[in-house]
Amino acid sequence: MTGSHGVEDLLREHAPRVLGALVRRHGDFDLAEDAVQEALIAAARQWPEQGVPDNPHGWLLTVARRRYVDQVRGEAARRRREDALLLATPDSALLAHPADAPPDADRDDSLALLFLCCHPDLSPPSRIALTLRAVGGLTTAQIAAAFLVPEPTMAQRISRAKQTIRDRGLSAALPGDEDRAPRLAEVRHVLYLVFNEGYTASAGEDLTAPELSGEAIRLARMLRRLVPDDTETAGLLALMLLTDARRPARTGPHGELVPLAEQDRSRWDAALVAEGVELISRTLPRGRVGPYQLQAAIAAVHDEAESAEATDWPQILALYELLEHAAPNPMVTLNRAVAVAMTHGPEAGLALLDTLAADRHLARHHRLPATRAHLLELAGDLAAAADAYREAARRATSAPERRHLTERARRLS
Repeated sequence: MTGSHGVEDLLREHAPRVLGALVRRHGDFDLAEDAVQEALIAAARQWPEQGVPDNPHGWLLTVARRRYVDQVRGEAARRRREDALLLATPDSALLAHPADAPPDADRDDSLALLFLCCHPDLSPPSRIALTLRAVGGLTTAQIAAAFLVPEPTMAQRISRAKQTIRDRGLSAALPGDEDRAPRLAEVRHVLYLVFNEGYTASAGEDLTAPELSGEAIRLARMLRRLVPDDTETAGLLALMLLTDARRPARTGPHGELVPLAEQDRSRWDAALVAEGVELISRTLPRGRVGPYQLQAAIAAVHDEAESAEATDWPQILALYELLEHAAPNPMVTLNRAVAVAMTHGPEAGLALLDTLAADRHLARHHRLPATRAHLLELAGDLAAAADAYREAARRATSAPERRHLTERARRLS
């Protein structure tokens, strides 16, 4: 007999493979998802009592296909497809002999499903929502709560994504050799966005949304198993592990934000740090170094320092210079300015920040005045730093960040 928690983990592991197989074979995302949900419900009811089948994936796939056929049978407009789809085995026999799986039961369609959910024809918010729903197994309510939007709004977003897939005939198939690299980059980017939203929520009362970052790590692990030779996927996973290792020390007893330099490093997850360092150390020498690998290397330098004072800032600055060359964007320059300040003095960092003042991407973002405030504080200009902290607080949409910035300004006033 298997505990309910173990069954739940097993179902989450197999659900995307089963859904991917159904979507690949039948093409109807909505019906396939409904059928898989019914199979998961049946398994959740039976497996804790009757035991997990020898072939749980085959069991779920067979039952889901039967449920899919039942749905098709119930729609008059699709009766002509019944003979081609109908499984001869009755439900009772399916449940009695769940290991009698279809010939392709061992095929893993998880990567194809990820590619479908992250298709460029879908809007970025839709890609994130559909990935979390179809591949991550989160409910619509959970996704809506994590992104602080009403559940009907999130349901509509997911529904539109499915409609786009149906209308444009998008399929759960791996892209060809020419398209695979850019499409894989899109999948990584979606997982990166999900992780970042979980690690530092963009809005709301809580600093983090652990269910999102945890799910992003799980999916990144799955993606790496599916593409073990892709160094940027390994870099992405290492970055997530090294960053998430600091989560226990990021908040104080009342949920207040604790900046990196002030964190109690004994509270960091040593196992995640070790795994992340080992992974990025093994990955970097293997080929072309991309942005995720460079970010992971930066995170590793931070995590390996015994204290904030012991941080190897010259090495971090060198890595940011490489990152800015590989993937230039204002946020990278913003972070490089901090490394410049810690290496060459706050005035040098402030001079680099001045080059970002007119950047439209940062015009309303709180990170620019917050970074300026920090460097002004290091330079000893406390009055100007307090003003910059107050400006950053006005722009912040996350309540914990806003409170932190306001408190910083108060301390300097």
